[in-house]
Amino acid sequence: MATSNNSQLSILRLNRLTVKIGLGKSAIYDRLNSNSPRYDSTFPKPIKLGGGKNPPIGFLESEIDGWITAQVEKTRSEVSCS
Repeated sequence: MATSNNSQLSILRLNRLTVKIGLGKSAIYDRLNSNSPRYDSTFPKPIKLGGGKNPPIGFLESEIDGWITAQVEKTRSEVSCS
């Protein structure tokens, strides 16, 4: 696994991602689907972990952590503006 500045990249598979962010699999796929009313262009894109027609996917934990932080900041700023 590639490392940079002594930090390891960590990949979350979908089951671990659902636990970490509290959304179900279908809600995650909705955020990735540009045709969905729940589409979120800021949601981290998955990475392919293999080949074939339907390769396994994972998400970089650092990108997910950044997305969570942005959601918290967005929510906090909306509350403080009310």
